[in-house]
Formats: sequence, C-alpha cells, structure tokens
Amino acid sequence: MAKKKGFETSLKALEEAVSRLEEGDLELEESLKTFEQGVKSAAECRMALEKVELQVDLLLKQQDGRLTREPFDE
Repeated sequence: MAKKKGFETSLKALEEAVSRLEEGDLELEESLKTFEQGVKSAAECRMALEKVELQVDLLLKQQDGRLTREPFDE
C-alpha cells in the first residue's frame, strides 16, 4: 500500500514539477510525465487543504450548531 504524502511533500513535488517544466529543457515524453506528476501533486495538496478546512470548520462550530467564520488577517 502506498504511503500518503504530507501537504509539504506534495507542495514541494508540485513546485519541482513546475520548475522543471518552466525550464523548457525536457523532451516531450519527460514533459508529459512531469506534468502528470504535477497534476497528481496539486490534487494531493487540494485534498489536504480541504481536509484541514473541514477540521477548522468543526473546531469553529458552536454549541448551538451554528458555524462561525472569522476573516483571517495575516
């Protein structure tokens, strides 16, 4: 069974794929493989973020069942 990657690992793989593709030095077949890996890494990142969003929603849920969201300011 394949081990699930963490968000940071998937993000780094995505960044590396983008960097390799932007260089433009890859053969067509290698570009396609790199693009495919980038799409896979992006999907893994999206799923990890969605999971975290659900966890945050549960943490913010009040006793009466209402969900309160507050803007995030950096």
